[in-house]
Amino acid sequence: MKVMKMNTAITTKRSALLIAALAATLLISGCKNIPPVTSGMGSDQIAPGQKFSKHLQVHNPELGKKLHISDIRSRTNNDLLEINLSLTSTYEKTLKLQYQFTWFDKDGFVIEAGKSPWKPLDLHGMQTETVPGLAPTNKVASFSLYVREVPEKFFKF
Repeated sequence: MKVMKMNTAITTKRSALLIAALAATLLISGCKNIPPVTSGMGSDQIAPGQKFSKHLQVHNPELGKKLHISDIRSRTNNDLLEINLSLTSTYEKTLKLQYQFTWFDKDGFVIEAGKSPWKPLDLHGMQTETVPGLAPTNKVASFSLYVREVPEKFFKF
């Protein structure tokens, strides 16, 4: 009888240790998942690096893998939407880029299409750069940042 009680106690302790180890493993593996965030513009429940992806448009998928918007700050300046957008390179080499904003009204229609000029931007390896934008009218409700890579033949040295 004494041996049976001892075996039961050992089995109970092993079970408790196994459960504790399993819980610790789940906790550690759960930490690898990126939790949803709700800061910045909007309240999207998307992982960092992707939460602002609806605001970034690129001319090719390869470039899209090398860039993401890491933060967006906005305010109203003289009744106009002002944006400070943090564009981050996940590429180890310099990217020669051009960007332009496209502004949309509350119904999703483009405001003053084609009037925003392309501006140059060099993003060095793994760098984050602030890209400012000021809406052309007070009717702007949202925006997209269009980014394209400048072909090497157009580099100026």
